[in-house]
Amino acid sequence: MASPPPLATEKIPADEAKYIRELRKRLQAKITQEYPKGIMRRDAHPKMHGLVRAYFIVEPDLPPELRVGVFKENRRYKAWIRFSNQNGTIQPDIKSDIRGMAIKLMGVPGKKLLEAEQDEQTHDFILISTDVFVTADVKEFAGLIKAFTSGALSIIWFFMTHWRAAYNLWHSMLKFANPLHISYFSTTPYMFGDKAVKYSVVPTTQVIDTLPAQPKVNFLRDAMVAQLSQEDAVFDFRVQIQTDAVQMPIEDPGKLWPEALSPFRKVATIRIPRQSFNSEIQREFGENMSFSPWHALPEHRPLGGINRARKIVYDAISKFRHEHNHVERKEPTSWEIPGMDLNEQQNQNSRFQWGNTTTFQIHE
Repeated sequence: MASPPPLATEKIPADEAKYIRELRKRLQAKITQEYPKGIMRRDAHPKMHGLVRAYFIVEPDLPPELRVGVFKENRRYKAWIRFSNQNGTIQPDIKSDIRGMAIKLMGVPGKKLLEAEQDEQTHDFILISTDVFVTADVKEFAGLIKAFTSGALSIIWFFMTHWRAAYNLWHSMLKFANPLHISYFSTTPYMFGDKAVKYSVVPTTQVIDTLPAQPKVNFLRDAMVAQLSQEDAVFDFRVQIQTDAVQMPIEDPGKLWPEALSPFRKVATIRIPRQSFNSEIQREFGENMSFSPWHALPEHRPLGGINRARKIVYDAISKFRHEHNHVERKEPTSWEIPGMDLNEQQNQNSRFQWGNTTTFQIHE
């Protein structure tokens, strides 16, 4: 009997490349208009709450099917994590929005997918605070961006003719009290060896902050500063393996993969040690850092149309933004921040602690 075909199948629409080009041009025009002078920021997730140092610790004794790529060995990676608001306009944190968590592992050996950066030792995971993407595909997403850059009537018409996209966006626009207390999701699928998965990150904290009675403009950053001055933040990093090609599609990230068919399984722990991260030079370092789901090993190749668009659009926007800002685009190799006073850097590094697990034996 012949083996069944692999579940992780991609089907590329004939007109997808056209809509990717349209997205790139429209988003580049958008940030050109919004930032004619001064620092040009990202088209999405421009407001950063903080860039923090973290550990990404692969679970010991994973079953063979989960020992893939960066999860092959029980080891501890150093990482940078950027927390942000999604809205392209920087606004008060009390506004309902999608929040972002972008993780950059360092010290990851092996050739990476982006040809221009194949020898870099970084690997990125990009997650947001909602479990489904707004649109079904690149064409619909291009239509959404066109509507948002064309005025109120275009936005109304788009959502009147795209009911599920309207619901997904409404479902995702929430208020939160602390970025360290949010669950985050990849929404889009990725290869995991010969399987397809989605990622999620779930905080382990037992006490969730409540919204302040009189929220300041940047209260989400303040909440992070307050927590990380006193205690670590810990998350579980999980994967959900595709088991049904119909109910868990590759090309429609706007459809939720049912956990009843395949529950999420923990593969790593993220620990953000107590630290100070709110200096101007560290904020600038985070502003200049680039993230892409294609900063990845081939074993974790991004899947689906939205990820194919990200490969081109993210790279183009990042290059355009860095050239405008006259800043070198460079992947980090350590927790060191160029330009930071050596004594201050050593002082910050000395604050990192490993809780009570001083006997934790892993390869770093």
